[in-house]
Amino acid sequence: MSNISNLNHQILDFATQLKAQDDNFPTLSVLNNDGQIVDEEALKRADLSNDDLVKLFSSMLLNRQLDIRSTKLAKQGRFGFFASTAGQEASQMGTAFAFRAEDWLFPGYRDIPQVVAKGWPIYKAILWSRGHVLGNEFKTEDGQPVNSWFPQIIIGAQYVEAAGVALGLKKREQNAVAYAYTGDGGSSQGDFYEALNFAGAYHANAVFFVQNNGYAISMPRADQTAAAHLAAKGWAAGLPSIVVDGQDAIAAYLAAKEARAWAVSGKGPVLIELLTNRFEAHSTAGDDPLRYRSKEDIADWWKKDPLIRMRKYLTDQGLWSEDQEKETIAQIDARIDADIKKADQVDKQKISDYLKNTLEVPSYVMREQIKKFESEGR
Repeated sequence: MSNISNLNHQILDFATQLKAQDDNFPTLSVLNNDGQIVDEEALKRADLSNDDLVKLFSSMLLNRQLDIRSTKLAKQGRFGFFASTAGQEASQMGTAFAFRAEDWLFPGYRDIPQVVAKGWPIYKAILWSRGHVLGNEFKTEDGQPVNSWFPQIIIGAQYVEAAGVALGLKKREQNAVAYAYTGDGGSSQGDFYEALNFAGAYHANAVFFVQNNGYAISMPRADQTAAAHLAAKGWAAGLPSIVVDGQDAIAAYLAAKEARAWAVSGKGPVLIELLTNRFEAHSTAGDDPLRYRSKEDIADWWKKDPLIRMRKYLTDQGLWSEDQEKETIAQIDARIDADIKKADQVDKQKISDYLKNTLEVPSYVMREQIKKFESEGR
């Protein structure tokens, strides 16, 4: 009787339940802010060769340069909508590095770098930002398919799309997964919960990422939900769910690698919360981060720049140098320059083109409109 009474007492101890939520989600960490390995066993488990580490860091530099150059283009009026990515290079490139060509990516609008990492030409990303139809063609330069959906503008909707494809991959017994990204704001959307529940119920081949970058546009993460950890939301749907240091590219890679292996084996989806931060504005669409966060907060996060810790680690290992970085950035900038030129040379769409691309079979009214605008050369 006393055992039951003690158990009932624990069940009704709500304060202890809240503490237990926090205690049950430690943060996976391999490379600390000083560029030092804190878990040699985890590093060994990641199984990244020296070449892999250099490639991973190079992809992070590409991510940062895309952010810098895209922001400049947007200010010049030569780029469409752009959501900044500075600060999220480890969470984006570290996880993306774990997936394969046959896996299907479902990005949000901040996840252009992951699509580019799968082989999507940069000029098509520029066209996508401008609303050009060719920006929705997902093929490599040589015409090979890029297994990615378009960057989703509707917050969290990519989760539902990924869940459906993940089930299709499972039913077809494909050795592949669907993986999707959203931000902390996306975890407050209904689509988020529905996707986790659906994928979990059917043990679908899915890996879900929440890039907890601190703010849903201007809403601080602490004001969005009372959940101690966003990963806890995955438990409600029966998913293995973990928290990862999102500034640590090696930890991000290890988590994604292990989650992919779990999901592709038929055991069901995994939810990974990445603790990261966006150092800049939410987007180039007029957002001012200083209206909802302090200069001191931003400066503190810049000290946790994922490029700094990865650079220091590789340099200490004799795998990287300042000259190597300058050369890499020069190559990246030359690539971006060529793709900007290519995007600028693409014919602008006419009103009639937009109408033709709206529906596969235009309505009678649309056909009349197309005919009218074409006759006017528009």
